[in-house]
Amino acid sequence: MKDQSKLIAALLVGAAAGAVLGLLFAPDKGEETRGSIAGYADDFVGKAKDRARSASDQLKDYGTNAYEKAKSKLGSAADDLYNYRDGVSDEIRLKADDIADDAQDHVNKAKSKVKNVADDVNDSIQEA
Repeated sequence: MKDQSKLIAALLVGAAAGAVLGLLFAPDKGEETRGSIAGYADDFVGKAKDRARSASDQLKDYGTNAYEKAKSKLGSAADDLYNYRDGVSDEIRLKADDIADDAQDHVNKAKSKVKNVADDVNDSIQEA
């Protein structure tokens, strides 16, 4: 990658040097040559500004898109977490209800046994 960068830089420097030498040795008058150089420099600066604005806009768009993607993924993860929490809460509530129902059944069976024993004792007393 560094070799390619050096090659490109060398080509650009060579092209610029050739352009300057071409203008200096051109058959135009000095004033015309200076005007051509100034025009070339103005064009070069304008193009550089345009490219800088374009790169800035692209970077801004990239940053905005990355932010939106991250925000979306975080929101999705939060929703998944809340759904999981709600599912666990519902499951615990159902199990607690089952345990309460089982306990009530045991209490009712115990009451029934006590009542049966009390009835048996009462019947025994009345027979005696």
